[in-house]
Amino acid sequence: MKIKKGFNLRQIGNEHIIIASGTENVDFTSVISLNEPAARLWKEIGDREFTAEELGKLLFDWYEIDEATALEDARILTDSWIQAGIAER
Repeated sequence: MKIKKGFNLRQIGNEHIIIASGTENVDFTSVISLNEPAARLWKEIGDREFTAEELGKLLFDWYEIDEATALEDARILTDSWIQAGIAER
């Protein structure tokens, strides 16, 4: 999967917000906010392709959680990014 072009992460105060650039991505009905681990993953993957398994491995390496929890969290996160329209398979 991959982050769709035209979406960028910005930090505003203590919040990590996804900002759409270009008129085709503008949707003023919702704000996409990421927590610290999700923002860290977003920065790590940049504009390259990635899998939920890869993100789970990063979470496992970075935080004191077991592998199963890291993978489940990564799958939930990637599904939410797809539903929000900021990532695609």
